[in-house]
Amino acid sequence: MTDTTTRLNKRMAELGLCSRREADDWIAKGWVRVNGAVAPMGLQVAADARIEVDPRARGQQQQQVTILLHKPMGYVSGQAEDGHQPAVTLVQARNHWKGDASGLRFAPSQLRGLAPAGRLDIDSVGLLVLTQDGRVARQRIGEDSGTEKEYLVRVSYATPQGDVLTDVQKAFPAAQLARLRHGLSLDGQPLKPAQVDWQNPEQLRFVLTEGKKRQIRRMCEQVGLKVVGLKRIRIGRVVLGPLPVGQWRYLGTHERF
Repeated sequence: MTDTTTRLNKRMAELGLCSRREADDWIAKGWVRVNGAVAPMGLQVAADARIEVDPRARGQQQQQVTILLHKPMGYVSGQAEDGHQPAVTLVQARNHWKGDASGLRFAPSQLRGLAPAGRLDIDSVGLLVLTQDGRVARQRIGEDSGTEKEYLVRVSYATPQGDVLTDVQKAFPAAQLARLRHGLSLDGQPLKPAQVDWQNPEQLRFVLTEGKKRQIRRMCEQVGLKVVGLKRIRIGRVVLGPLPVGQWRYLGTHERF
């Protein structure tokens, strides 16, 4: 391997053609050509290599679905852990929101390869995206994508006199609010600037462009706040809206993150 070549599956993902896993599947089926020749697994390619994809791969990709779930508390985003069920178990016909305007119908094949794109903690609720399309996961809403994610966060404030549970906004110093917006670090790295504003005396609105593990809870801990409840209401241009807790809908063809 030289500095001027990249593994084919990685290059295809960089070009936005598919995810790495998808690329491996297409390569194994003989659906990818590089400079006119059928590509073998593990091929290294130059940046200017001509990559062609069989129309059958495109057809397979078009059938992939992306699902928006209103995750309840107590479900984990990914694999089952500590006896808690993964959120994907809620993707069943009986939980399909009647207000879904996509026109799509549920089929068990849509569960194949359906994986969360981004995290939502077990004790948090709100918008969770599950997708069969690796392009959505990697480019649009992955942890490092820069896509905005908006949260409503109920908090209490620890003071020497005890926890402030009501009118937290009045008790919380403005200088600490400024630190939440910019100036905190996690895991030894400075955090990117965030939009943080009071929605009401007990609730903050956060807009983040990164997604470190339990980021909001850990940010709040650093300034003396305790998160009482956390709900994600938007990812990019896609909003949770009236989707009921525990129900899901399809991402519409007109919707973009």
